[in-house]
Amino acid sequence: MEDKNIDFSDSPEIPPDVFIRCLVQKGLRTTRSQKSQLTLRIDEDVLKWFKSQGHGYQTRINALLKAYKEAHRPA
Repeated sequence: MEDKNIDFSDSPEIPPDVFIRCLVQKGLRTTRSQKSQLTLRIDEDVLKWFKSQGHGYQTRINALLKAYKEAHRPA
């Protein structure tokens, strides 16, 4: 069975606190892609939490945003 044939209509939503633990793993390697530098306003508590996770917090934020983009791609 291919992923596109799976019916997720009865699957519960994954709360953000569970989602972040599933997505972010120590040693996660991203593909080399062109990066853009920008200024982004993030709530202080959110940034503080990501920074408390240690080195690579910007990479983890990027991975989370990329996963969100993929999850919301038009069918």
